[in-house]
Parts: sequence; structure tokens; C-alpha cells
Amino acid sequence: MMNKLQLSVVIIGRNEGERLERCILSVQAMNHAHFELLEIIYVDSESTDGSPAQAQALGVKVLKVYPQSPTAAMRNVGWRAAQAQFIFFLDGDTILHTDFVQVALAAIQENPQVAIVWGHRRKLYPQASIYQSMLDLEWLYLPGISQFSGGDALIRRQVLAEVEGFNPSLIFRKELEVCQRILAKGYLILHIDHPMTLHDLGIIRWSQYWRRNVRCGYALAEVPLLLKQTFDVSPPHSDSQVNEIKSENEKNTQNLVTPKEIFGQRDSKKNLLHATTLFGIFLLGLILSVFFYSLVPLSVSVFLFLLLILRTAWKTRWKSNNWFTLFLYGLHSQFQQILTALGQFSYYYRRWRKQDRQLIEYK
Repeated sequence: MMNKLQLSVVIIGRNEGERLERCILSVQAMNHAHFELLEIIYVDSESTDGSPAQAQALGVKVLKVYPQSPTAAMRNVGWRAAQAQFIFFLDGDTILHTDFVQVALAAIQENPQVAIVWGHRRKLYPQASIYQSMLDLEWLYLPGISQFSGGDALIRRQVLAEVEGFNPSLIFRKELEVCQRILAKGYLILHIDHPMTLHDLGIIRWSQYWRRNVRCGYALAEVPLLLKQTFDVSPPHSDSQVNEIKSENEKNTQNLVTPKEIFGQRDSKKNLLHATTLFGIFLLGLILSVFFYSLVPLSVSVFLFLLLILRTAWKTRWKSNNWFTLFLYGLHSQFQQILTALGQFSYYYRRWRKQDRQLIEYK
């Protein structure tokens, strides 16, 4: 029989409204028969819709923050106020799967080297818009040892204390940065094949989709530079550790960062190259079409783009048996490269101009 466990659920949010109530109720409804201590903490960032009172009415402990960097500060306030040895972070616009925490706790207890466990996050309303259909498969990964987790994850409190929590200077993707500092301490991150949360993404307009992907690009540029400053020599895992981990999880292990690189550098360069190639293909096709007074060159550019979409859909066919969904995901995977590159350029421009970073919200 499993020993009784201690668990603190930290929910962060800002003006989530009904989504927050739904999130809290899903936590209260989960299977927690084995938990000796189950506390729910809601950390609010300047909500104007009555979210704090709403959470208090459901019996949840409420903390309020007024930070310049909302998400990182909210998570830090939450876990530092928590009493349990395990912290489960949730965004206020998610719904927790009934059995996930119980499965995740069993997994994290099996190996003391595992610091973080996370699962599959899917969209709550994938048919609400074409954008949500495209993004539904985005956080679906093969199980195994990984080098990052999403915002929803089960974490050992002692490990958070050891790395001094989340970096308050980061505005976006703070969990990616803290994951690298946790890996640098010799811990592992485990992705399990189990549904974790449903996410109410709320993207129904092109402008929202644009801002979300630009924000991702901003983080893709910022996080590697910050990690480069953090690690004097090289972080996460030695070559021998990487080989050992890969041998144990040969098929399901995501690419681990070795001492020869910093997390995100490879993806940052790859994105800029990919976006430049896509833009170049269309620009060349347009120029040739104008020069020769023919739509053939531009049509060839569109055909090449379509081939890239189909290639992505084929490579990720394990994620879904719906080919239309896979096509949309392939479309997103290619087109987002351009928006992500714009986000990277936005970060570098602001850094060059020494301008303050701004929170990019998409809903």
C-alpha cells in the first residue's frame, strides 16, 4: 500500500473568472485518498474580476502579488508558502485530470533523482477555432526523460529550494530556465504517458495566435542567453550521464543538453534558419513570378511549403489518427517559425535599445 503523501497544489492566475472555479473544483475532485496533507493555494496577480474572493469561497488559501514579472513571482510566492514536500503547479485556465497526481507521485517516489514529473496537456476546446485545433497536439510528447517541463508539473519542494526557485527576471517560459538549473544539480525530469490537464487556451482570433507565437520567440532568444550567464562551465549533464540515460530510455528520451551546449541555443539558431528559408522561398517565388509575368514560380513556392506541412504531419502521425488535425498541426509547426523568429528579433532589438521588457498577453 502506498504511504500517505503530502501535497500542495499551487494555482496561479489573473482574471480567469469561471476558468479558475473550474480549475479549483477539478483539484478538489481528484483522487487524493492517499494524501495526508492536501492544501490548495491560489496566487493572484492583480485580478479585477473578483477571482481572489471566488477562490476563498471555495475554501482555497489566497495570496496576492503585485509583481513586475507576474508568473515567476507568483510561482515563487506559492511554493514558498506551501507546507508539503511535493508541489503541483497549475495555471488557472486548466482542468486537472482526476488520477494524474496520484500516478505522478508514484513515479517520482520510485527514483529520488527525479525532481519533476509532468504529463500530457491538451486543449479543452480544440474545435472552438482553427488556432486551437492547430495547437492541440503541441504539448504531446513521447514519455521518458526530458530536458524541460511545461508550467503544469509536480516538483519536489526541496529541489525548488535548492535552486532558489524561479528566476524573477524572466517574463516568459520561466519553467524552461528553472528546469536547466535543476538538471545542473544532477536531477532528472520525467515525462509520463498520462493525461495531465486540459487547457482553456481561448485563442479565437488571428491577433491572439500572432502574439502567442511572438511571445514564444521572445523566450526562445532570452532563455539561452540567461543560461549562458548562469552556467560558468557547462551545465546539465556530462556526456557519460547522457549516454547512461539514453541507454535506459533509448526510444523515448528527448534530446538532452550536453556540456558542449546551452539549452535553447540549438532551437534558437534552427528557428532563425528555418524562418529565413521559408521567407526566402516565398520571396524568390514572388520575384520570379513578377519578372516572368507567371504564377508558376509562386505556385512552386506554395507547393514546397505544402510539402513541408505534409512532412511534419507524417513525422508526428503518432500524435493523432485524425489526418486533418495532423495537417493543421503541420501548418502551425511551419508557419509559427516566422512568428517565432519575429519574437526573437523583438527581444534582440529591445536588448540593443536597452528597453524594459513588456508582458505579452494573448487573451
